[in-house]
Amino acid sequence: MSLVRAKDVSKTYRAGEVEVRAIRELSFEIEPASFVSFVGPSGSGKTTLLNLIGCLDSPSSGHLAVAGTEVASLGRAEGATFRGKNIGFVFQDFNLIPVLTVFENVEYPLLIVTSCTSRERQERVDTLLEAVGMADQAKKFPNQISGGQKQRVAVARALVGDPKLVLADEPTANLDHDTAFMVINLMKSMKEGRETTFIFSTHDPRIVGEAEIVYTLEDGLLVSREDKRTGHA
Repeated sequence: MSLVRAKDVSKTYRAGEVEVRAIRELSFEIEPASFVSFVGPSGSGKTTLLNLIGCLDSPSSGHLAVAGTEVASLGRAEGATFRGKNIGFVFQDFNLIPVLTVFENVEYPLLIVTSCTSRERQERVDTLLEAVGMADQAKKFPNQISGGQKQRVAVARALVGDPKLVLADEPTANLDHDTAFMVINLMKSMKEGRETTFIFSTHDPRIVGEAEIVYTLEDGLLVSREDKRTGHA
């Protein structure tokens, strides 16, 4: 079964009397354990689409199902619970909480949405910090580590709840070339090891080059799909 299934999905915003169609009648399916990139110029609808898939917003029309659940059917509280169980997020500006240590930042989602015991939280966080090469930085605060290290912490935080899906909005935008590839390879290894699906919104050719499937958006429309595994559109 598809992890994400979109059928004629549109999103329209109103600004006074002006109506802006951010995305228009998008239809696509994304399978589990995929590495997918949505590309296109600024204003093409990439971030809007990620917000919809992430259950941070609802479509104006059409049908969008994530992990078998229709996004539009979720109320605010239901959406938060659903996100906590199924979706992780990685942002270009890291979004780490400055007053929390590296360990506490990764642990934070478990405190909000799960009933893990203290020991279970410790084991999960320790395992992920080891996996992303940040175990020796666990007691440091975000202002004491580099940008690349912050993004590795953000990846660990996104994965700590063992989500089916991780959404990454321009995750390499603030990273240098070598660090960006390190983070991309980290995500790829996590996909292989955990069968997690990663969906990116990006301008970065480094991510596009590593993605298995690339969707191109222009002016809110889906204009192409490339499956690098098969060489077919």
